[in-house]
Amino acid sequence: MDLSHARILIIRLSAIGDVLHATPVARALRRALPEAHIAWLVSPPADELLTACPEIDELLVWDRRPFDRAVSRGKFREAWRHLREARALLLSRRFDVVLDVQDLLLTGILAWLSGAKRRIGVRERHEGAGFFMTEKAPKMKEPHKVRRYLAALAPLGIKAGDARITLTLPASLDGFAARFFAARAVSPARSIVLVSLCTTWQSKEWPPERFVAVLKTLPEDVQIVFLGSSADCPVIEKAIVSLGKVWHGRVVSIAGETSLLETAALMKEATLLLCPDTGPLHIAAAVGLATLSLWGPTRPTIYGPLHGENVFLETPYPCAPCCKTRCPRGTNDCMKAIEAADVAKKLTQVLAQRGSLRGR
Repeated sequence: MDLSHARILIIRLSAIGDVLHATPVARALRRALPEAHIAWLVSPPADELLTACPEIDELLVWDRRPFDRAVSRGKFREAWRHLREARALLLSRRFDVVLDVQDLLLTGILAWLSGAKRRIGVRERHEGAGFFMTEKAPKMKEPHKVRRYLAALAPLGIKAGDARITLTLPASLDGFAARFFAARAVSPARSIVLVSLCTTWQSKEWPPERFVAVLKTLPEDVQIVFLGSSADCPVIEKAIVSLGKVWHGRVVSIAGETSLLETAALMKEATLLLCPDTGPLHIAAAVGLATLSLWGPTRPTIYGPLHGENVFLETPYPCAPCCKTRCPRGTNDCMKAIEAADVAKKLTQVLAQRGSLRGR
């Protein structure tokens, strides 16, 4: 099959980090097949990350959340209606090849509904997608998701060695960070530590009081900016209160105030991100911000950024990694095994290496 002008669809619906992990696939396709038509099927909110991606000719947005809700409630007729909407969206494009790098039953069905004759899947540990594939990526020992996604290109005869994740910001965000920070009295002349407390996985969350204990060890010239969604505001507000009056004027919350791309623009002007394994970690890595991340039920050898200045603190707890969204024991002991004193020490070291402690 001549692929030089093929119509190729990448399917990776969610989540934030995983969509960014799949961007090297689009880049490798574009380099190998500059005249091909490359499309990507994605679900909100992760679709925003791809709006300015230069390797993609067409961004197809299908919101999987109503489908997931219908299935969870046993409303299968409603779920099928949502799938028919996706089928109509895909069939009209007449794709030749589909690369399903998510490997879910749902994404396998979507690949089949596209009508593409070649449907290539990755080898993950999920349910049922392989039934809908015509080909599979080769078996590999490499655990990291990025390289496993890139393996889907092998059946097309495309070798991909560049595993950097990328995030292109639109020109409309030029100067956004300077204006945004200035309006909140955050000075670019001083160090800016971004903090993301919350995740969508209960099992990944580190106790907020330990974040507070770590942040209290920072020198006076460091500014703290809390990131998050509007749903995270109660946790963040409690953390700010716990920091005490001494931090008044040096800590702000911008939770719920920025889009994903606006957050990325702010990251380009910050000094460091402190967080668990969560979406902002991968956005930071994609735009070149240094990170210090905490790992319990997952491992950086599988999910962590592969490039840039990234420091990982992994739990010593014996049952990790379980890769469960909720702790099987209900205790989150793996995250609790990461001590605040160890994080504070490492944070001081990382900032010092970046010249941010001004001789301290």
